[in-house]
Amino acid sequence: MDRVIEKKKWTPKKIASIVAIAAFVFFIVYLLFLRDKSSKLYVDKNQLTIAPVLADKFQEFIPIDGVVYPKNTNYIDVAQGGVVEQKFVEDGAMLNEGDTIIKLLNTQMELSYMEQETRMLAEINNFNTTRLALEQNNYLRQKEIVNLEYTIDKTKIDFERKVQLKNEDVISPKEFEDAKREYEFTLKQLDISLKLQRLDSMSGANRTKAINTSLERTEQNLALLRRNMENAYIKAPATGILSSFSVEIGETKRQGERLGQIDMQDGFKLRANIDERYISRVAEGQGAEFDFNGQNFQLEIFKIYTDVTNGSFQVDLHFVDGYPESIKRGQTIQLRLKFSSESDAIIIKRGSFFQETGGNWIYVVDESGSFAYKRPIRINRQNTNYYEVMEGLQPGENVIVSSYDSFGNKDKLIFR
Repeated sequence: MDRVIEKKKWTPKKIASIVAIAAFVFFIVYLLFLRDKSSKLYVDKNQLTIAPVLADKFQEFIPIDGVVYPKNTNYIDVAQGGVVEQKFVEDGAMLNEGDTIIKLLNTQMELSYMEQETRMLAEINNFNTTRLALEQNNYLRQKEIVNLEYTIDKTKIDFERKVQLKNEDVISPKEFEDAKREYEFTLKQLDISLKLQRLDSMSGANRTKAINTSLERTEQNLALLRRNMENAYIKAPATGILSSFSVEIGETKRQGERLGQIDMQDGFKLRANIDERYISRVAEGQGAEFDFNGQNFQLEIFKIYTDVTNGSFQVDLHFVDGYPESIKRGQTIQLRLKFSSESDAIIIKRGSFFQETGGNWIYVVDESGSFAYKRPIRINRQNTNYYEVMEGLQPGENVIVSSYDSFGNKDKLIFR
């Protein structure tokens, strides 16, 4: 007897088909949603520079080169031109203020000075003669008044006697009138002489004042002339070391030409060039430092030269607490010009990656150490050693800081 054979639902063929379809669907989902779509590049880990992210003290500064100069300098310029006739010292000599350095010869100038001196001496002599004449005239006027007063005294006594005799009818009216006339005449003469004396006194005072002023000015001009004649001898304006001095006998030196300088022995300063990009961030009192023979020295900016030449400007810095005893004029010292004080920060080592990324992203090494991936970051301040990271990194992570030039902006670097 025949029996009905039931058809199996899950045949091997059907199961294989379902598995194949599920695998295909999973493959499609993987391709669309689960597959790592980031671009990759295989790199040699040994050729990379990997640095840790640190939490440490950070200070913003830039390196600048400072040249050592004397703290105070007096320049030696030629006041009156001439030919070098004598040279008394050499470059590098230690001089005291007033020491003679060279003597200049200018025959034409000396002749001109002699003529001017002769003329001024003649003017002084004339002024003195005029002043003496005014004083003599004053004495003559006083002598005249004294004589008149004496005459008045005599005529007054005679007139008073004649008045008494007239009252007694002893003398004639004519004798009385003559005595009266003589007395009144001498009184009028005295009045005129006194008025002339006042006029002479006022005029003489004004003329004497003018003469004294002119005499004083002429004597000052004469003294100035003689000082100018002494300018033929160039002398040290201060005590210190003579430097930048190169003069030979027979050379012609023009007026205003610089002969050298006196470096005063009261300390040193540093003069440094700074890139013009920092001109708005540099101010008087700003600090700098350098290390010398294992010791740290602090400086401050005390003068800023705002003229920009070849893309940089200059500043002068003085030492805050002493300077190295062994430094010398002209020596170049590398300084750290500080833009901030030390503060806590997250930092990473400086590297060539910054040129490709501009500090906007960096490759972070995965914890497994087998690959590195891109991560956006934000860098703020920097110095010669580190960048300050404001966002995107945590202390303890590792980043690639070497050049990214050959990576082609890939999203992931697989280490070999």
